[in-house]
Amino acid sequence: MPATVNRAGRFRPFHELARLWKTSSLRTQLVVMTTGLMLLAVIVTAALTASLFRQELVRQIDDDLHANRNNVSVYLTSLGTDTGYFSSPQSILRFYGELQDNDGNTTTNSSFTGANEDRPVVPSLTADEVLERGNEAFDVPGTTETSRGWRVTMYRLASGEGSLAIALPLEPVHDSVDRVTSLVVTIGLLATAGASVIAYAVTTRAFKPLLRVERTAAQIAAGDLSRRVEMGAPDTEVGRLSRSLNAMLAHIETAFRSKEQSEERMRRFIQDASHELRTPLVTIRGFSELYRHGGISDPDDVGAAMGRIEGEAKRMGQLVEDLLTLARLDEQRPLEHRPVDLMLLAHDAVLDARVNAPDREISLEGLDGGRAGSAPTLGDEGKIRQVVTNLVTNALRYSPAGTPLEIAVGTVDVLPGSVHADGRQVHGSRDSVIEIRDHGPGIDEQDASRVFERFYRADSSRQRETGGTGLGLAIVAAIVAQHDGTVRLEQTPGGGATMSVRMPWVAPTTDEDDQTPDETETPDPSGTEVQGAQEDPSAVPPVIPPRPPQAPGSGHSSTSE
Repeated sequence: MPATVNRAGRFRPFHELARLWKTSSLRTQLVVMTTGLMLLAVIVTAALTASLFRQELVRQIDDDLHANRNNVSVYLTSLGTDTGYFSSPQSILRFYGELQDNDGNTTTNSSFTGANEDRPVVPSLTADEVLERGNEAFDVPGTTETSRGWRVTMYRLASGEGSLAIALPLEPVHDSVDRVTSLVVTIGLLATAGASVIAYAVTTRAFKPLLRVERTAAQIAAGDLSRRVEMGAPDTEVGRLSRSLNAMLAHIETAFRSKEQSEERMRRFIQDASHELRTPLVTIRGFSELYRHGGISDPDDVGAAMGRIEGEAKRMGQLVEDLLTLARLDEQRPLEHRPVDLMLLAHDAVLDARVNAPDREISLEGLDGGRAGSAPTLGDEGKIRQVVTNLVTNALRYSPAGTPLEIAVGTVDVLPGSVHADGRQVHGSRDSVIEIRDHGPGIDEQDASRVFERFYRADSSRQRETGGTGLGLAIVAAIVAQHDGTVRLEQTPGGGATMSVRMPWVAPTTDEDDQTPDETETPDPSGTEVQGAQEDPSAVPPVIPPRPPQAPGSGHSSTSE
């Protein structure tokens, strides 16, 4: 790839390095950062070592100069005399000495270093300047081009007749510092190289779980949502990441499956709705075209055709109303919760059913076959009435004419081990129950699990004579679910189907009207007034007072047996 250049065509190395850094793997970046930090540590260590080592060597030179100042002074003073007082200068051959008078003029210096040898350039200082400077050592250059400097200290002579300058070369110091620095840098670079190799191997091994995560993610991206990341140690970052990823993948898989199921239900719903709407529309259009083309001219035929058109329009209107009802229920609009007694709704349903099916024996009884009891709950009375009406209508429609129908009401204890909707354990709660029992052919097991689906009917022919649109039980299930209840299908003993609705039992309020159907006159379908259970116990049985509460509180969610 060509190097990065700016508009003027010049090479931009920093941009190229930044691009390479961004495109490199995390493993490479970690190794490079580790190597860079180690190199920085080596450089800092070498610099500090060289500085501290040089200071220590210079301090030793200063101590050496101070310790040998008297010997050098005696030696320089004895030069030019024939006393032989200092005839063996071997102990001070490594020092350079120089005597200056009080004006700073050189009077004597050591000559054992040789004429062509390097010598320090000692500054000429007067007596006052030497006193002002003190005995602090300082660096001076040498006389040769290759000189690396000298360390000089100046002292006043005890006689007061001059000053002494004593010096040592700094070349041994520089050589020692260079050797030590080279040694530290070499060892540091070798250690850095070895550590980089080890870091790369360790990082590669440590990143193996992440590589597995990457491969698993690639397989999931390819469409395999059932794949899961291999779990690592739970207390490590990789282990926590794997656990979080697996939880996220489970949610994603569930969401995708729910989406697919929702789309499948929507497609089936649209197909069923289209099928149900097409039948009345075809009928209406057929009779309309037949009338328009003159195929129907007899008044009786015209009346029959208009009757068919009106009937199909009513069916289509009812279908649209059911669809709107389901749409509103799906929106989860808030309901108006008020105390409702299922006993009163069941009583009204019995009266309505006797009017609609006078050839049937329709009775109100308790869950155990005795007298019906009060079953208080909270909810929207209109919606709950719709549930009861739909279930009774369904039982009348799908059971043979003349067969009996029972509506049972009461309360039952919630089974031990049941849980609320939020997962809490149920203890001592009760449910208010209403059951509609018919004695028809019943429902097959393969159809029982789908009777509450929208547009589903056990009769696959979809003939109008055998049933409606298939939305009645779907509406029932939706309304009961909004009231935190359950509805289920059971087999009636002796044959038939039983629709059982359970809703949370709620203790009745103290100011609730305790008037029962026994005390209320109800119109008889024949037109004569009856006095409830006093004249016809089978039609309007007396109401049993509400059961006392079995557990503190109210409004628990119901649980199926």
